[in-house]
Amino acid sequence: MKKPLWMICITHMFLEIYLLIQVALIPVITREFQLSLLEASLVVTVPSLIMLLMNIPSGFLADRFSTNHLLFASMLIEGLSALLISQTNNFWMLVLGVSLMKIASPVYHISGLSQISRFAKPERMGRTIGVHNALGSLGSAAGVISLALFLSTLGWRWSYLFWAFPILVWGFILLESPQLKTKRTEKTKSEKQDRPTKLSLIFSAPLLVFLVAIGTREVGSTGISTFTTTYFVSTRGLSESTASLIFGLGPFMGIVGSLGGGYLTERTGAKRALSWAVLGCAISLSILSLMTHVYLLVLVYLVYAFFSNSLWSPMNTIVSAITPESERGLSYSIYFFTEGLIASFTPTLVAGVIELSDVWFIFPFSIIFMITGLIILQFLPNPKNKFNKKLARIL
Repeated sequence: MKKPLWMICITHMFLEIYLLIQVALIPVITREFQLSLLEASLVVTVPSLIMLLMNIPSGFLADRFSTNHLLFASMLIEGLSALLISQTNNFWMLVLGVSLMKIASPVYHISGLSQISRFAKPERMGRTIGVHNALGSLGSAAGVISLALFLSTLGWRWSYLFWAFPILVWGFILLESPQLKTKRTEKTKSEKQDRPTKLSLIFSAPLLVFLVAIGTREVGSTGISTFTTTYFVSTRGLSESTASLIFGLGPFMGIVGSLGGGYLTERTGAKRALSWAVLGCAISLSILSLMTHVYLLVLVYLVYAFFSNSLWSPMNTIVSAITPESERGLSYSIYFFTEGLIASFTPTLVAGVIELSDVWFIFPFSIIFMITGLIILQFLPNPKNKFNKKLARIL
C-alpha cells in the first residue's frame, strides 16, 4: 500500500484504542458509582447520540478540508478527552469525557474512508479496507488488554492516561505530513448544476436497502457487544479483570477477521462476503449462549469475534460501490449516521429488557435482529450489476 494509506490505517489503530474500554468498564462503573445497569448504559448511549449528531457535518467537512487537518483534529479530540476522563471522579463527568471523545470517530472515519476509496484501486478496495480494519482491531485489543492490566494494578483511569500522549504526538505528525495534505474539492459549474442528480444517486434504492439491512443488524451487534463483559461477570462469575481480558482477546481475533473479510470480499464479492459474516455471527452467538466451561466460552467467543470483524470490509466496499465518488464523504456520513442512530438507543433498550428478564436474553435478542438484517440484505442488488455501470457512465 502507498504511504498515505498506511498513515490513515495507523491513525485508525490509535482511534480505536478506547472503543471497547467504555463497554468493558460497565460492570466496573456500576459498582464504583453505585449505579443500576440502566444508568450505567448511559455511558454508551449519550456518547453515541453525540457521535450521531456529528456524522452529517463530518461528511461535509471531509469533502471540503484537507485530510491531514481532519485526522489531526480527530487525534487532538481523542487525546484531550482521554486526559479529562483519566482525572474524573464523577459519573457525569465520565459521560461528558466519553461524549467528547466520540466526536473524534466521525471526524476520522468519514475523512479517512473517503480518502481510502480514492487512493485505493477498485480491485484492491476489499483488501485495503481489510488492512485498515485489522489495524483498528489491533488498537481495540491493545486498549482492552491495557485496561485488564491496569484494573489489577493502578486502576482503570490509567488506561486512558497511558495512551493519551502517543495519540497526541501522532496527531502532530499527521498535521505536518505532506502526503496527506489533500486540496479542497472544487466543483465545476456543470457539476454544481448536476448536484440534484448526484444527490438522487446517493439516496438510491440499493443504498436504502443496504441501510435498512445494516441498521437492523446493528441492533443485534450493539446489544451483544455492550453487555458481553456484564454477562461474563454476572452470569459466568468471572472477575472484572478476567472478563476484560477475554473481551480484549476478541479484537486480536478481529485482526485475522478483518484481513479474512477483505480477502473474501475480493474472492466472492462484497454482498456474499457480508452475508456469510452475518450468518457466522448468528450461529456462533447461538453456540456461545450454551457454553458453561470457561475455555469453551473463550473459544466460541473468538469465533464470534472473527465473524463480527470480517463484515466491515464488505460493508465499506458496498458503500463505495453504490455511491458517487464526488460525494463520497456525504455518502459515508449517511452510512455512519444510520449506524450511530441505532447504537445510540440500543444499549438503553437492551438494559431495560435485561432488567425485566435476565442478562442471558441478549443472545436471542441479538440473533433475531442479525438474521432479520441478513434476510433484508438479500434484496440488495449485487454491486457489480447494471446500476453501477449506469452510475459510472453518469459520473
